[in-house]
Amino acid sequence: MMSKLQKIRKCYGMMLIVGMGGIACAALPAKSMASASAQYFQRIATFPVYRNLAENQSETDETVSEILAVSEDENYLIYTDGVQQRLGFVDIRDPGKPQPAGFVALKGEPTSVAVKGNYALVVVNTSVDYVNTSGELVVVDIADMDNPVISQVIDLGGQPDAISISPNGRYAVVAIENERDEEACPDGHGGLIDAAYGDKQACQAQGSELGALPQLPAGFLQVLELEGSPVHWRAERVELAGIGDVGAEDPEPEFVSVNRKNKVVVSLQENNHIVIANLKKRRVKRDFSAGYVDLSGIDIEKNKRIEPTGSLKSVPREPDAVSWVSRRFFVTANEGDYHGGSRGFSVFDRRGNIVFDSGNDIEYLAMRIGHYPEKRSGKKGTEPEGVAFARYDDGRQRFLFVGAERANLVAVYRVDRNGKPEYIQVLPTGVGPEGILPIPGKNLLAVAAEKDDASEGYRSMITIYHLENGPAMYPQIVSRGTPPIGWGALSGLAADPSDSDRLYAVHDSFYAHSKIYTIDVSEVPAVIDGEIPLQRNGGSVSYDLEGVTVASEGGFWAVSEGKPGVSRNLLLKISAEGNVKQEIELPLEVQKNQRKFGFEGVAESVGGRVFIAFQREWQDDPNGLVKIGEYDPSMGEWQFYYYPLDAAPEGAWVGLSEMVALQTGELAVIERDNQQGDKAAVKRIYRFDPAMARDLGEQYPVVTKVLLHDVLPDMRRYNGWVVDKLEGMAIAFDGTTYLVSDNDGLDDATGETMFLRLESLAE
Repeated sequence: MMSKLQKIRKCYGMMLIVGMGGIACAALPAKSMASASAQYFQRIATFPVYRNLAENQSETDETVSEILAVSEDENYLIYTDGVQQRLGFVDIRDPGKPQPAGFVALKGEPTSVAVKGNYALVVVNTSVDYVNTSGELVVVDIADMDNPVISQVIDLGGQPDAISISPNGRYAVVAIENERDEEACPDGHGGLIDAAYGDKQACQAQGSELGALPQLPAGFLQVLELEGSPVHWRAERVELAGIGDVGAEDPEPEFVSVNRKNKVVVSLQENNHIVIANLKKRRVKRDFSAGYVDLSGIDIEKNKRIEPTGSLKSVPREPDAVSWVSRRFFVTANEGDYHGGSRGFSVFDRRGNIVFDSGNDIEYLAMRIGHYPEKRSGKKGTEPEGVAFARYDDGRQRFLFVGAERANLVAVYRVDRNGKPEYIQVLPTGVGPEGILPIPGKNLLAVAAEKDDASEGYRSMITIYHLENGPAMYPQIVSRGTPPIGWGALSGLAADPSDSDRLYAVHDSFYAHSKIYTIDVSEVPAVIDGEIPLQRNGGSVSYDLEGVTVASEGGFWAVSEGKPGVSRNLLLKISAEGNVKQEIELPLEVQKNQRKFGFEGVAESVGGRVFIAFQREWQDDPNGLVKIGEYDPSMGEWQFYYYPLDAAPEGAWVGLSEMVALQTGELAVIERDNQQGDKAAVKRIYRFDPAMARDLGEQYPVVTKVLLHDVLPDMRRYNGWVVDKLEGMAIAFDGTTYLVSDNDGLDDATGETMFLRLESLAE
């Protein structure tokens, strides 16, 4: 075992945690060892917006945090909640401990918000449908945050999407999108073919396409001079029709950003066009196509495999968010909507020339950190949707933030004076990041993620980051290569018995073509540097791998979780080259009692005995007792034990998710609940000795467990949304314990993978 001095040395370039339990190392991202004195954004708080519901509402009610603004004193976040039709407030006077601060009810769906002095300007969609559009600018007096009140309502004449206020506070500009109906069949002249509504074939027979342009009424801009009392503010219309590349009669402005010269850049997303207008003169100054991109080395097929081998030609950028980065340059997030989406972001100069295009960089970044949304491969991939720019450190640091809606991340760049971005770091977010709000006065960044589903365990949330000295804290594990090794849904972890720096991992059935990943933990973050595809009888195989361990005779043992009526629970003997040499099944009299959950963890103990953890109780098990299987390879025989589970939190369940053999002959298991965020309660490591199991009158002898470590404080230390699936554990040759979470491939999950390094649990 390592001495404490050796452990401290092993933590070089990492965060050293010293407590009553001893010394532990917390993983930090790649640039940390080379640039420990640099500044990075660190996540300091996560605020689920359901905490801001009214007292008479259920905490499971759906909420949304979409677009963010901040009060002039930077003490309160302001967010739009379209589902609840509210403008919400969050107290960030202590940004590390954000508090709910109430809301103002609105008569429609708020789509965007900005702040001018003591007023929050929120644009609200009050449209009856896509044809009969309407909206209003609601001015909320926030001088007294304990009692915000609506002071003025201004008709906007159409459905608003975005609002921006000029840096000097003189102008507000609103994009009146009058968005298209994706189920409507346009007649080519701005009207609709009602008989073909929602009918793809009928619409094509009419020579049209569902959701195509034009669909009137046309969108436009509204410009307001913000002088004096809001009572005197008036909206003045700026026409945009006839400008765009596609369906020019129907421009559908999406997003707006104003620079210090009072020039507004406007994205016409469906039209694949960009407009620059002069706010003072209320007229369009310049317009140009957003252009087209050839993409190569990307994943273009939804097939349960991350395969960046495809290419796309002449993809329209179709930008969503836009932001000036100087008087000369602006950036677009090329999400796509109609026919395009180039999976990246671009920097333009004010004349429409491309200064920089990210190409497949965002796709590769997501693959590298395990955030690639494979289910979106056939559509628009990571879908960069949000961009924001701000100067920090008295203007010395110029940061660009790019949010990828489907990858649940924000990429951070420094931008030079020629508009060229340099990648700095990546930040994990909630599900569906939408609003990105730099708060330079307090060295903060806030990101709103809009997706909310209490039944799936994730909530709409606002994440707060602080710019500070020291290495970044995320990601904790990455992959190598260009293109990177695609990975995610890590469900099992194993240590190399002779190399302290080598681990192995497997993924579950979220991905096809099972494989074993090789991991180098000598680096920070840990690096997936290779993969061993599994084969049987010369062909690839797709198991639901939930556990892996290195076999004493070479190669691996792994377990595949079965589903009643669909697949079998299997213990697999695998060669070092990935050939499945043997599939071992349970005795029929045991297997017939399976419920939904099956094999979950595997370990080889003293004498070559292989132990298997069953996740939850089966039909023949008493409540609270779950099977541990023991298989003797030499005899081909099974025997079983019972493991007593901790009590489950209300409305939740508790089960086992990983097993490791200790040098003492005991076994260690991860016991966890299925809860996330602030509901998470059980994330623990226990040890037990099968040889000491007692006959308590049950079908099988019952083991006695001893708590080794409560992992929940380690998970909460990173100030994020605590993930539910702590699924992998390995104890390296030098005694270091590694833990990894399963990110479910971003399927109803944040996608964040926790890779924790702790001191030895076996001492």
